[in-house]
Amino acid sequence: MLKPNNRIIMHIDVNSAYLSWQAVYELQQGNKRDLREIPSVIGGSIADRRGIVLAKSIPAKAFKINTGEVLWEARQKCPDLVVVPPNYQLYMKCSKALHQLLKEFFPCIQRFSIDEFFLDYTGMSIHYGEPVETANRIKDRVKKELGFTVNIGIGHNKLMAKMAGEFKKPDRVHTLWQYEMKDKMWPLPVEELYMVGRKTMRKLKDLNIHTIGDLATTDVKLLEGKLKSFGHLIWMYANGIEESPVHNGGYIPMKGMGHSSTIKFDVEDRETAYKILLSLTESVALRLREANSCCGLVSVSIRNVELAHYSHQRKLFSPTNITNEIYQTVKELFDESWQGEKIRHLGVRIGELSSDEIHQISFFDGINQEKNRTLDGVIDGLRDKYGKASIIRGIFADGEIVPLLGGVGEDEYPMMGSIL
Repeated sequence: MLKPNNRIIMHIDVNSAYLSWQAVYELQQGNKRDLREIPSVIGGSIADRRGIVLAKSIPAKAFKINTGEVLWEARQKCPDLVVVPPNYQLYMKCSKALHQLLKEFFPCIQRFSIDEFFLDYTGMSIHYGEPVETANRIKDRVKKELGFTVNIGIGHNKLMAKMAGEFKKPDRVHTLWQYEMKDKMWPLPVEELYMVGRKTMRKLKDLNIHTIGDLATTDVKLLEGKLKSFGHLIWMYANGIEESPVHNGGYIPMKGMGHSSTIKFDVEDRETAYKILLSLTESVALRLREANSCCGLVSVSIRNVELAHYSHQRKLFSPTNITNEIYQTVKELFDESWQGEKIRHLGVRIGELSSDEIHQISFFDGINQEKNRTLDGVIDGLRDKYGKASIIRGIFADGEIVPLLGGVGEDEYPMMGSIL
């Protein structure tokens, strides 16, 4: 039994999040199929040049379908593969529902990504019981009330909890205490250690380091000589050393947010580009207001048909979350940066986020600012109640461009304090 003053951290991770959330939504709408029980993936349309597997079901894994591979390759492996396009607004709503459920249990929660959370359970065993028992109750309640499953990892720090959560899936609770590390973590391939990517893995294997245990027992000076300070960092992780706190207050505010889209045709004229940028701005501004925030920085990114990429950004005179104000800056940035070549991909991103509780008014603000803010609020309410397609701008009525384009990236959430 653990002493109450021992640090106890839980990591909650949704199993196959995008696919699970879509499956639950379809079942709630009366669909008889369960995407989790058939070979299926979440992915973009090949015709729209977004043919990438974003998430896969467990049956799809049996066909060796991998996240990140192109859809035509996945279909070659499994001709009957069911492909469902991503629905990012749904994912955000499911993530919020999970966050609300967790808040009923604990005051100290940190959002790690759209489908991952950390909980600080330190000192709470006396009130709620042993951590494994509590984790199982949480897991079962998520399954019963929200319809999807989670893995929960438990350890003395965030690193160990996250590593534990990656053990056997789905719908499991695992521990990784310090005394379990040599048996449970050290035998794993070194690339399964958090922060060890493909490039680092190759460098480590050149040093004859193949497992996490090999890394943990390697002379740290050798690692620092080959990988600088990063070598010392991953050596600490291999030894279970990580002390970043679970940030209180619901979740860590995002540093920024953005939407981008690969277009299904080559964009050659300014007016079409404006239309796409307006659709992306609508999506970004909607999310900004949902987060009760304003932005102080706007950026536009362009990728041409030769796959060359460039971007341009600007600080605003005063923070805003008004769609028309953000779009005006987006158009100006595009005009200043576009080199006239054919465009394949466009993106709109905002940063320097702040609370929307106080609106700073500058000399340069438009005279219709309050009217536009009220209008945005009414439109947001209608879209939330009746769906995002319930009200659109007339410019999108021809159906050429989707009214709210783009997707959500997990990289928009800051990661663990010292782990970065």
